[in-house]
Amino acid sequence: MMRGRVAYAGAIHEAYPHDAGRVRLADGRVREEHEVVWLAPFEPGTIFALGLNYAEHAKELQFNKQEEPLVFLKGPGSVIGHRGYTRRPADVTFMHYECELAVVIGRQAQNVKREDAMQYVAGYTIANDYAIRDYLENYYRPNLRVKNRDGGTVLGPWFVDGADIADVNALDLRTLVNGELRQHGNTRDLVTGIAELIEYLSGFMTLAPGDVILTGTPEGVVNVNAGDEVICEIDGLGRLVNTIASDADFGRATPTE
Repeated sequence: MMRGRVAYAGAIHEAYPHDAGRVRLADGRVREEHEVVWLAPFEPGTIFALGLNYAEHAKELQFNKQEEPLVFLKGPGSVIGHRGYTRRPADVTFMHYECELAVVIGRQAQNVKREDAMQYVAGYTIANDYAIRDYLENYYRPNLRVKNRDGGTVLGPWFVDGADIADVNALDLRTLVNGELRQHGNTRDLVTGIAELIEYLSGFMTLAPGDVILTGTPEGVVNVNAGDEVICEIDGLGRLVNTIASDADFGRATPTE
């Protein structure tokens, strides 16, 4: 089942796909997508983000694979929903999207073996996890300004139950910028797979329901500018729409970083 969360008429509602461009609220009302405010489709817990977890993307950025996954944490303030706006600071030269499969943990996981790991997955959603390369210190230690920005992680529009995805290891990912296909990959090319990631993370910390693992992005990242519409698609999970906005749009004519 696909389900999301939206704000409408002063309340938060569970929402479901209806037909092209419209959603059905849990109370039966049908509304146009643009009439509601989209939230993340669930309340995220700890967000684990994987860096350079597709071999071709790592090669694209001239990164050599490390023995352990490159993982960093993101705060809840970084998350916005479908059709949201992400700020592009005026002083940067290279800001790019990252279409990613987001794995949502369904129950407490501690010291999980990879052969049992998928039992701990509640479901999946799409993530677009923006990065600003100008602020990057190095690929081994992504700093806060690169990856933990307000509104820089877009989740949604739908949460899809894990049982509804036949093979999570064979999902196509696509990113379109202003309607042009710019990024294409498949989850079969993950360097460290989902089960291995759950084994790795739960081996030294406890994962909780609602925790999210952003599994990395394929090659094909390009700079985006204010006004660009970015759409991330993953087979079986829908399409996540997001727009890049300027400092002026956010009331920050002079950026303070």
